[in-house]
Amino acid sequence: MTNQSCVKIINEWDIVAARQLGRNVAKELGFGTVDQARITTAISELARNIYLYAGQGQVCIEKIFEGGKAGLQVDATDSGPGINDLRQVMEDGFSTSGGLGAGLPGVRRLMDDFVIDSSPGNGTSIKTTKWLR
Repeated sequence: MTNQSCVKIINEWDIVAARQLGRNVAKELGFGTVDQARITTAISELARNIYLYAGQGQVCIEKIFEGGKAGLQVDATDSGPGINDLRQVMEDGFSTSGGLGAGLPGVRRLMDDFVIDSSPGNGTSIKTTKWLR
């Protein structure tokens, strides 16, 4: 039995839906407003990247419990073009969209755990977790 809820990302409204789902799950787990904002910002960035670069994908949000700790895990996956240079996209200030470039390095800072798997032509999978303090 999985505790996972997913939002398919196809249009901009789906980004809003993914954010809302993340905020609701964070609230249920007992995250404070600051961490709720961090989580929703991270989800927004991940969903936006799917929409902008892959066209479609999904964001799954799951309550996780490990070693007496509770957390919220976000799994963002797409089967888009993938990322050519992971090292480059993880540098602060790097942007391919002309945005501020907070992007993936920002997501990594907002959350506690961050794992990215991507290769050209094979899409991207990002798994990130925020632990309840």
